Amino acid sequence: MTQIREMDSGEKRLNELGYKQELRREMTLFKTLAISFSTMTLFTGITPLYGSSLLYAGPASLVWGWVIVSFFTWFVGIAMAEICSSFPTTGSLYFWAAHLAGPRWGPFASWCCAWLETIGLIAGIGTQAYAGSQTLQSIILLCTGTNKDGGYFAPRWLFLCMYIGLTVIWAVLNTFALEVIAFIDMISIWWQVIGGLVIVIMLPLVALTTQSASYVFTSFETAPTSTGISNEAYAAVLSLLVSQYSLYGYDAAAHLTEETKGADKNGPIAILSSIGIISVFGWAYILALTFSIQDPSYLFDTSNETAGVFVPAQILYDAFHGRYQNATGAIILLFVIWGSFFFGGLSITTSAARVVYALSRDQGIPFSSVWRKVHPKHKVPSNAVWLCAAICILLGLPILKVNVVFTAITSICTIGWVGGYAVPIFARLIMKEKNFKAGPFYLGKARRPICLVAFLWICYTCSVFLLPTYYPITWATFNYAPAALGLVLGLVMLWWVVDARKWFKGPVRNIDTPNGKV
Repeated sequence: MTQIREMDSGEKRLNELGYKQELRREMTLFKTLAISFSTMTLFTGITPLYGSSLLYAGPASLVWGWVIVSFFTWFVGIAMAEICSSFPTTGSLYFWAAHLAGPRWGPFASWCCAWLETIGLIAGIGTQAYAGSQTLQSIILLCTGTNKDGGYFAPRWLFLCMYIGLTVIWAVLNTFALEVIAFIDMISIWWQVIGGLVIVIMLPLVALTTQSASYVFTSFETAPTSTGISNEAYAAVLSLLVSQYSLYGYDAAAHLTEETKGADKNGPIAILSSIGIISVFGWAYILALTFSIQDPSYLFDTSNETAGVFVPAQILYDAFHGRYQNATGAIILLFVIWGSFFFGGLSITTSAARVVYALSRDQGIPFSSVWRKVHPKHKVPSNAVWLCAAICILLGLPILKVNVVFTAITSICTIGWVGGYAVPIFARLIMKEKNFKAGPFYLGKARRPICLVAFLWICYTCSVFLLPTYYPITWATFNYAPAALGLVLGLVMLWWVVDARKWFKGPVRNIDTPNGKV
């Protein structure tokens, strides 16, 4: 006698939306949270931008900026959690945009959202590879001596090799079954929680002296000689970039909803839990670094032990060398931080490949038939994984000649990724409530004010990442993100006007629903 399989609530809703279950639905809430948390990561946003944000306006703006950004991030997360509960699909954001915008505007909204999200996620792999290579560069420098004692400082060509190496490793790992990625990401969440606690607790205890509370919480000072920026308001805006760059990525849980049990409930829980954990741990990490500074003016000195290129590494070195007269402790903690970049890049590669796969499934990418193929054994979109890796490597090639590569990739990543959030949130804001089929997580009358605040905050975030970050503006200091994004998005919009609008209708169902309704 054939046993009838009980259909999961997330799979049932997926069928109602017009999709059959093709990926394995094996992810638990904890595994989904682990991947979402790893995509945001505790260290990967704060560590590479900590130094520049501290330089712009001093510690107070950096410390309180995290609190401000965390507050507004909750509005975005809550708005997205409600939509995720109603639409638990791998296509996530662009699928949401298509259905929330209605039949008239749905295809265009879906097209814009899909490409913003794709651009942001692929650039996100690059940010992790770059910052991970930067951390490894500091580890090698301290292991072979220091900048003052003849240590080896990796040149540009080796830095690029490390960047490419990390990207390829992440692609290889993502070619295996999702259980492998989930297992690694479960290690990741413990790695970051335990490692984060060790750093947050140990660093201020090891440091011979700590900064006063008045310095950490009230000191506001610009550095016009270094940044060229003397306007205090402008400097304060730029000092918040570290927080705005760090506090996103929680949509990773939405990309895995077709592989998550009870996704209509567990997807929103994973999104909000990720924001909560990162908000608390991130602030603690910023405070630990800032309280442990020994000499603020020495951090940016190009003749210091870490060549003045990686402020957190210098803070760690000063603390441990001051106490123990060696750099062993700093090297170990830098390795913990590097591990966070490794896990983060792995998770973002997972998310990027899922978005490319979903968009290819709906024929929204050239050669879609290639990128939508699922590995016959491992049931993962392996071709999409390698496409993302290849584009990421191309983004990193200017490392050989340009100093502001990280600034450009970070801006592209943030604007694309967070900008993708804005489309479905705006559609949810203006749609008629009767057209929305609520999931278990439902905001009711609170959805309009929450969505409005979330949308305005996203617009502000995208705007500030287009600003110049150093003056005077030269070829060496220019923020290339507006030009790069303008070119890519211009081509995407041209493609829409000339051709895509004729055939791209948004998400394409692969099963027939009984009544055609979603």
